[in-house]
Amino acid sequence: MRVFGLPRVIGRVSKLGYAELSDDARERLRYVSCFQSLRKQGLSASKASEVMGISRATLYRWEKRLEEEGLRGLEDRSRRPKRTRKPTWSPELAQAVLALREQYPRWGKDKLVVLLRREGRQPSTSMVGRILSLLKARGVLKEPPRSYISARKRSRSRPYAIRKPKDYQARNPGDLVEVDTLDLRPLPGVELKQFTARDVISRWDVLEAHSRATARTAAAFLKTMLKRMPFEVKVIQVDGGSEFQAAFEALCQELGLTLFVLPPKSPELNGHVERAQRTHTEEFYEVYLEDLDLKNLNHALKDWERIYNCVRPHQSLDWRTPEEYLRDCHPDMAPDPQLSHM
Repeated sequence: MRVFGLPRVIGRVSKLGYAELSDDARERLRYVSCFQSLRKQGLSASKASEVMGISRATLYRWEKRLEEEGLRGLEDRSRRPKRTRKPTWSPELAQAVLALREQYPRWGKDKLVVLLRREGRQPSTSMVGRILSLLKARGVLKEPPRSYISARKRSRSRPYAIRKPKDYQARNPGDLVEVDTLDLRPLPGVELKQFTARDVISRWDVLEAHSRATARTAAAFLKTMLKRMPFEVKVIQVDGGSEFQAAFEALCQELGLTLFVLPPKSPELNGHVERAQRTHTEEFYEVYLEDLDLKNLNHALKDWERIYNCVRPHQSLDWRTPEEYLRDCHPDMAPDPQLSHM
C-alpha cells in the first residue's frame, strides 16, 4: 500500500503495521493524511480543520502521536488514570469495618466510626466511607435483601375493584362513568367536597356537594348519580382515594356495577372528569355569590347541572348539549322529562 502526502515515518512503517491497525486508528490516519494534504494545498490549519469537521487541537494531537510513536500511536489509549489512589488503611481495619457492617447492616459510616473508636481504633468518618465503598465495589459487602415487611407498604384490600383492561373501550353512554371529588374552600376554615360524575361518551354530568368525602358520602352520591343519569350506568372509574373504598365499593358490588380503580398517581387517566371539574370551577363557583349553606348550595348545583346538560353547548359534541347528543345519537337513552334534575 502507498499513502500519498504523509510524513516519511508513515511510509517506513505503513507496509509493516497498517494491516494490524484497528478501524479507529485507520480512520485517524486518513484524517491526518487529509489534514496534511490540505495544508500543502495552501489552507491554514484552522480552515483545514473546519473543512474536515475535526477540531484543530485533535488533529495536531494525532499528528504528534504519529510522529513520535508511529502508527501505533493512533490506537485508542487506556483511560485509566496513570496513578491510582492506594488504600491508606490496614487490612485489619477493613476487616473490622466489614464485621461491624455485617452485624449492623443498616448502619452507615457515622455510626460505625463510633463503634470502631470504642474498640480503640481511630479512623476518620470519610475513611470508613471509602472502605465501605471499596468493599461493595469488590463484591465483598452485599446489601441484605429487604424483608417483606419493610419492602412493601401495607395496602388496603380491594375485594371488588379492578384495573381497567388495556383493551377496554367505551362505545355507548354508560359504558364508562368517571367519578372524582373537588375540594371547595370558599372561606377560610370552610371546606366542602363536591362529587362529580361524567359519562365519557355523552359528557353528561352529575354533581353533588357534601361536608366530607368519605366512603359513606361517596355511596350516597352513587345513588344520586344513578337516579340522575338518563341511561343505565354499567362501569364506574375512580382513583384510589379512601372515599371510593369500603361502603362505596360494597355498593358497586351489590348493584352489579363494574368498578375500575386507577393506578397510583395517574389522574390523567381520569381526564374527562378532571376537565369537568375545571369547567364547573370556572363557570359556576367563580361566579356563585349565594349562600354557602350545603342545602342551598346543592340546590344551586342542581340547577347548574341542568344548564350544563341541557343548555350549554359543548364543542366536543359539535356544539350540542349532552341532551341533544343523546336525542340525536342514542334516542333510546334520551332523558325522561320527568327526571328530578330536569
